[in-house]
Amino acid sequence: MSNIPSNYHTHSTFCDGKDTPEEMVLEAIRLGCPEIGFSGHSYTDFDETYCMSIEGTKQYKKCIRELAEKYRDRIRILLGVEQDYFSNAPTNGYDYVIGSVHYIKKDGAYLTVDESAETQKRDVANHYGGDFYTYIEDYYALIGDIYSKTKCNIVGHFDLVTKFNEDGSLFDTNHPRYIAASDKALQKLLATPAIFEINTGAIARGYRKTPYPEKRLLDVILQSGKKVVCNSDCHNKDNLLCGLI
Repeated sequence: MSNIPSNYHTHSTFCDGKDTPEEMVLEAIRLGCPEIGFSGHSYTDFDETYCMSIEGTKQYKKCIRELAEKYRDRIRILLGVEQDYFSNAPTNGYDYVIGSVHYIKKDGAYLTVDESAETQKRDVANHYGGDFYTYIEDYYALIGDIYSKTKCNIVGHFDLVTKFNEDGSLFDTNHPRYIAASDKALQKLLATPAIFEINTGAIARGYRKTPYPEKRLLDVILQSGKKVVCNSDCHNKDNLLCGLI
């Protein structure tokens, strides 16, 4: 049995990744991964800058299935999707679904939570009167509902809203309102069949030194007996196993 891990949160040139699926597969084979799962970003009609197009989604499915057959004797390849909360793209035809929240909808606008610290501060100022904790409560209300919305197999980067806050400069993750909001969402998801991922993606891109979710939340997940999967949220082949080995 291989001691090299697999990765199931993988992006390619079909969405915002830098390498083709085949280049990703060849890197996984070189590293000795027993499996690789692709999880292209589902189509969102209000923001097409990062996701698979409708036609691209069809091509993506065909490509991954063809690669699975081509390399069947060397690696197992799975076809997944990262389904955003606000995506209406169908999830049938995939081996698995990662459910994620990348936006908060407020005042008719879709506010991206993972673009930059400056974007978060601007959106909190413009739409929340400077109250970061109401912003956070809205985020966790959405992620807490992600299984109901997407029927996902895996909850993606549960506390993504903390991406730019490892130093605590934006808000306090020990604040009672933060704890209450994150715990409520966590308990709701623990009651579903979905598992959680330990996601190292922000480490690879230099935003964090630690993975999602933070230790306090991860401890609750592990103590509950819920399974977790370790994923790199890879957007280029050089980081396929970042933080996993």
